[in-house]
Amino acid sequence: MNTPGFGATAPRPVPILNIANLLTLARLVLVPLFVVCMFLDDPIWRFVAFAVFVVASITDRIDGELARRRNLVTDFGKVADPIADKALTGAALVVLSVLGELWWAVTIAILVREWGITALRFAVIRYGVIPASRGGKLKTVLQVVAISVYLFPLPEPFAIVAHVTMGAALAVTLITGLDYVVQAFRLWRGSRGGGKAVGAPFNRPEAQPPTAS
Repeated sequence: MNTPGFGATAPRPVPILNIANLLTLARLVLVPLFVVCMFLDDPIWRFVAFAVFVVASITDRIDGELARRRNLVTDFGKVADPIADKALTGAALVVLSVLGELWWAVTIAILVREWGITALRFAVIRYGVIPASRGGKLKTVLQVVAISVYLFPLPEPFAIVAHVTMGAALAVTLITGLDYVVQAFRLWRGSRGGGKAVGAPFNRPEAQPPTAS
C-alpha cells in the first residue's frame, strides 16, 4: 500500500525571531533614535541622524533579500516590514517639516499616498493581490535618496539638489499611487462583473499579501 507523501519530511515552521524579522524590528527601534537625534541642536547629532537613517534604510533592503533567499517569510514580517518602512520615511518627513526644512504640503501628500495605498491594497485583497510595481520600487529609492540629501547638511548653494530630488520623489509617489488606485478599481470591477481580475488571486500559492507599494 502506497501512502501519498510517505517518508516525506514536513517543512519546518519558520520561527518568528529570525534574522530578517530581527532586522525589521531593529529598523523600528531606530526610528525614535533618529527622531531624538534630529531635535538635538548640534551639527554632530545631525550627522548621527543622517547615519541612523541610512543604516535603517539599508536594513530594509537586506531583510527582504534574506527572507526570500533563506525562506524566512512569515506573516509577521509581511505586516511589520511595510510598517517599519513607512514609519521611518514618515518620521523623517514629519521631522523635516517641523524643523521648517520641508513644506508640509509635500509631507502630507506623501503620507496620505503611502498609508492610503497600503490600506487600499489590504481592502481589495479579497479580490486579488496588487503586486509591487517597478514604479513603486523607484518611488522608494527616490524617497530615501531625497530624504538623505535633506538630512545631510549641504552648503546653501547645493540646497537645490535636495529640492529637485524631493520633487522627483513626490511626482513618482503620486503617479504610482494613481496607478495602484486604477489597479484596485479593475480588481473590484472584475469581481463584480465576473470577469478576470487583474492581479493574483489571494488563494493561489504564489500570491502573498502586499508588502511594498
